[in-house]
Amino acid sequence: MTETRDTLLSRWRRFHQRPAEERAVILRATILLPLTGAGLRVFGFRRWKEWIERFSSLSRGVTPIEHAAQLEIAARAARAVRSVELHGPATPNCLERSMTLWWLLRRDGVEAELHVGARKISAQLEAHAWVEFGGKVLNDSAEIDKHYSRFDAPIVAAEQATSRAGAALEGD
Repeated sequence: MTETRDTLLSRWRRFHQRPAEERAVILRATILLPLTGAGLRVFGFRRWKEWIERFSSLSRGVTPIEHAAQLEIAARAARAVRSVELHGPATPNCLERSMTLWWLLRRDGVEAELHVGARKISAQLEAHAWVEFGGKVLNDSAEIDKHYSRFDAPIVAAEQATSRAGAALEGD
């Protein structure tokens, strides 16, 4: 019991020593990470992603900020999500982590990209998610796209293309 209390106390001290901006991002990530996990399970990827897009700052047209400031915000948010992943009660998967980071960045006006890719090893298909800003991977290895084939087309665009193709066939 004492050991657990000491660990919690040391974590609290480290957290409290961080700058206020970092503490705020960590607290947001602490809330958004489990919320994203639940949202993905309840609503699925497409609907949860649409919800994030609808209620994040980029869709409301925030004032653009310079690239260097966006890069600093992105690095801070990636560290916050990683910290919550390591020290939080749950073990989120790559999609939950990436969507949470993407949400935090959109909220702060950073135009990051959420990527999903897949690879086949033997008979098994594996999928992976990560976030990029300005071509730089924020929450994974810099060469992650060499290990997974990235799905480049946005999901919504693929659905629209399918419905256009169906409409064209109906017109024939």
